[in-house]
Amino acid sequence: MSCALHWNSLSPQEWQHRFARLGHSNLLQSYQYAQAICPAKRQKGRWGIIEIDGHEAGMVQILEASALGKVVHALMIDRGPLWFEGYGSFEHFTMFTEALLKEFPRRMFRRYRFIPEMEQTPALDSFMTGMGFTGTGQPYETICLDLSQSEDDLRAQLKKNWRAVLSKAEKENFQIDWTITTANFKSFLSYYAADKAEKGYEGPTAETLMALARAFIPGGCMLYGRALKDRQERASILLLKHGAGATYQVGWTSEYGRKTGAQTLLLWRGMLELKNQGVTEFDLGGINDDTAKGVKKFKQGMGGRIVRSGALYIG
Repeated sequence: MSCALHWNSLSPQEWQHRFARLGHSNLLQSYQYAQAICPAKRQKGRWGIIEIDGHEAGMVQILEASALGKVVHALMIDRGPLWFEGYGSFEHFTMFTEALLKEFPRRMFRRYRFIPEMEQTPALDSFMTGMGFTGTGQPYETICLDLSQSEDDLRAQLKKNWRAVLSKAEKENFQIDWTITTANFKSFLSYYAADKAEKGYEGPTAETLMALARAFIPGGCMLYGRALKDRQERASILLLKHGAGATYQVGWTSEYGRKTGAQTLLLWRGMLELKNQGVTEFDLGGINDDTAKGVKKFKQGMGGRIVRSGALYIG
């Protein structure tokens, strides 16, 4: 078999059309994510179509940073590449990686950051090490929900405690609003920034969220949901769509919202809204046991499957 990489050969519309064909995608490989992130970080995107034996097999988005006329050069592949139906085996991944390193060989002042969208196995680690990469940290983990199921089946797979909180929240008569305006989104950023500062958890900055909004809103790819009670915002969430998938980005809840399960209700309603819009896979975002055991337990309550990508490799 042979592997060829074709860079920046498609228009944004052609790229998005192919991205929508992927059975599995993620936020970090989406075109809008690059649009949002690159300007602030002084990076640029590189978009590649992967051909195997002359057939389109997959896609990859690489973010690049350079200085001194590319004497200093960094390539960042986060949770890629992604594959079309019938492709994505370990052999296909190794062919892609070998082709990439052949086109951008290691040299002084060139560095790679690579999180493979491939299950972490001894074979993957051995291959990456043999290619000159050094693994750091634990594999990336997230929880994904299959939204091709019926609403009844989705509800049935909820864990008992999660379903109980949802039932309680449904009796609170919250008004769920999916309208995005400049005023209410700025209010959300203010609530979120204050909550993050008070509780000290990790998460994107308000500036990053605003950049994501500018990139995702024009194509109808951002869902901003609010749970309102007595005309006050009690909780809110931000969901981002990418191809046939979507990812939970951030959320915020007041003390009243926490006690009444407003965040749980928003996630459930958000999942159904995504399903109604044709999304088939809902990524609940990264999980870990070191710093956010409670978050992991909450997300597991929705009954999805744990997806493990490769570790972070530096080369």
